[in-house]
Amino acid sequence: MMMRDFFLGFIKIHILYHASQGPVYGLWLIEELARHGYSVSPGSLYPTLHAMERRGLLQREERVEEGRRRKYYTATEQGRTALAEIRPKIAELVREVLHEEATESSGS
Repeated sequence: MMMRDFFLGFIKIHILYHASQGPVYGLWLIEELARHGYSVSPGSLYPTLHAMERRGLLQREERVEEGRRRKYYTATEQGRTALAEIRPKIAELVREVLHEEATESSGS
């Protein structure tokens, strides 16, 4: 359960990043997240998208394409601001965790 909580945070950051680059939709996100090693079902993804929308991080737009209704999500200004605040914290965490790992494997 703890790993799921960690990965959910990573997934939210991925979603926010991609939605800040342009409109994204559920199936594309599932495939993109799988490319990064995350197995996310629609039953997990859509509640996450809806929660992020309720928190003001994403905005949704419905489009009909080829007879199918598709919901696209883009980052709001609040979402882009949150991502900008998260980036330095991610960089610091990665440096610290990976440096620690490199130090352990070199025996220092």
